Amino acid sequence: MTKADLVNDVANAAELTKKDAERLVEIVFESIIDSLNQGQKIELRGFGSFRVRERGARRGRNPKTGDPVNIPAKRVPYFKAGKELKELINESQT
Repeated sequence: MTKADLVNDVANAAELTKKDAERLVEIVFESIIDSLNQGQKIELRGFGSFRVRERGARRGRNPKTGDPVNIPAKRVPYFKAGKELKELINESQT
């Protein structure tokens, strides 16, 4: 599913124009990003949670030359599916 597909689904389900649905999706994404940037955990009951994890600096290798490369520390987003989401996904396979 793409962002455009999500916008179409929201527009149809909420009986909104595509423009309004797109803005609504943008607001949700912006809220998630802003919260993660502030170091907050986002928990959507029945769906899952978003967090930011710290990844430490490390040494890597340039795959082309084999030379060692320093990879700086960074923050990465992480999603963990909730129990209900896992159950719903597994339920549809049977």
